[in-house]
Parts: sequence; structure tokens; C-alpha cells
Amino acid sequence: MLIFAYSGIFSPVKDNYPVKCIHEKLTGEPCVSCGLSHSFSLIIRGKIAEAYQWNIYGMRVFLFFALQLVIRIVFSFFYLKYPDTRKELIIFDIAGSVLIFLIAFFPFIRSISSGILG
Repeated sequence: MLIFAYSGIFSPVKDNYPVKCIHEKLTGEPCVSCGLSHSFSLIIRGKIAEAYQWNIYGMRVFLFFALQLVIRIVFSFFYLKYPDTRKELIIFDIAGSVLIFLIAFFPFIRSISSGILG
């Protein structure tokens, strides 16, 4: 929920984001995550096409966080309502979250691994 609050509070018009890209400051080159804050703020405001211009991966990462929020609510309900299935729910939750994470963040993982491996 903090991601969505951050995206709603800070404006792409004012460019008043407190978190700046360290990679870009050090190298002068944008990284794969540059523009995510702008992209998220624009998605929150319904400006999807403009959000893609700031970061082409913004929507997939935004959807990861939105889906995780929904999953947390749903799993909490089932966890409390069906205590005898808690172990299975936790295993399913972990496996599903890891899979969704890998899909959403694959471009970032690939960028980091290619930077390390040269």
C-alpha cells in the first residue's frame, strides 16, 4: 500500500520524487529501473500510455504490487477462516509469489546478471 501512496503523493508534473537513481547519478546513464516512480504515478492517474514512455516495465511491476496486495487480502481471509489448511496456503502463497515476482522483475534480473557477468 505504501507503493501506491508514494505514487499518489509525488507528482510526475512536479518531479518531486525523494528517491533518485544512484546508477544514473554515478554513471550518467539510465538503468532499467529509471522512470519507475514517474511510471507508477502516471498509472495511478490513469495515464497508461505516458507511463510506458517513462519505463516500459512500469506496468508489469505495478501489477505485481497490485496483485500482491489482493493476494495478501485473499490469503489472510482463507488463513483465518480455514486454519486446517494454513500449511498448504503458505506453500502455495510462497510459490505463487515467487513465480509472479520472477515474471514481473525478469527484465531487472536479466539486466543485473548481464552487468555482473559482463
